[in-house]
Amino acid sequence: MKGLPTLDVAGRKWSRRAALRLAGAGALCAGGGRLARAQPQEVIRFGLTPVFLTNDLELLNALQAYLATETGYEIELITRRTYQEVTALLVSGQLDAAWICGYPFVHYRDQLELVAVPDWNGKPLYQSYLIVSSERQATSLDDLAGDIHAFSDPDSNSGYLVTRTLLFERGLDPDVFFRKTMFTYGHRNVIRAVASGLAQSGSVDGYVWEVMREIEPDLVNRTRPLRKSEWLGFPPVATSKALAHSRRIDALTRALLSMAQSQEGQRVLGMLRLTGFENADPSIFDGIATKVAMLRGVL
Repeated sequence: MKGLPTLDVAGRKWSRRAALRLAGAGALCAGGGRLARAQPQEVIRFGLTPVFLTNDLELLNALQAYLATETGYEIELITRRTYQEVTALLVSGQLDAAWICGYPFVHYRDQLELVAVPDWNGKPLYQSYLIVSSERQATSLDDLAGDIHAFSDPDSNSGYLVTRTLLFERGLDPDVFFRKTMFTYGHRNVIRAVASGLAQSGSVDGYVWEVMREIEPDLVNRTRPLRKSEWLGFPPVATSKALAHSRRIDALTRALLSMAQSQEGQRVLGMLRLTGFENADPSIFDGIATKVAMLRGVL
């Protein structure tokens, strides 16, 4: 399937100094936080994709500190620019777990297991938004014909797959329907592209759009949702089947599922605008699986 990862991405370990230099560019954040009770080299390597809301160091440090305290392991947070890179590291065993998107989870379903699924407003679900400028008079998908359209990532459900399927159902190809398409490699970047006029429309994660409307209202209010998709499984935390029942993953699972029960965990959830994590059934991703099956041989 075009756009999905080949498993050739090499893992790297970075020092805290290097991580701080690169964090502003969103390239990598890896860190320590070793607990006295953790054994040497007892590390959980936890990957974060662009579905993660922000590369803010305060949030990353809070998440890392919480997970280290609750699991008893050193936590190494690793981010990459694309879904492809993080998913490749996860499937190849170079990460213990990663917060990925539902689309690659479905694609690699025979190789991955759920660790936990975030709850947004109390449910493990979210929507994809088709957004346009707030001043634009467009009312339907047909009005977007000939646009410059911003997608988030070719392996993103909300930032690509949903819109691609919507067009496919109408017998349309995005490369023909839109005058030009681009990948911004970040939902925030899709919003910025539409708000600035660099793109006339975009496909974006509804959770990110709603949270950014709280954080950066002046920017986000220059856009509006033209269409919201059905509710779909929220981007999950996943691990490889080989590690699914390891001590590290069991510890990580407990830490995520109990996050709402501690003050520090509540602080992290508040920064993410989430209400918790749950042990959701994989069937919540059936809607995404249906879209993938529909486009089999096309993507």
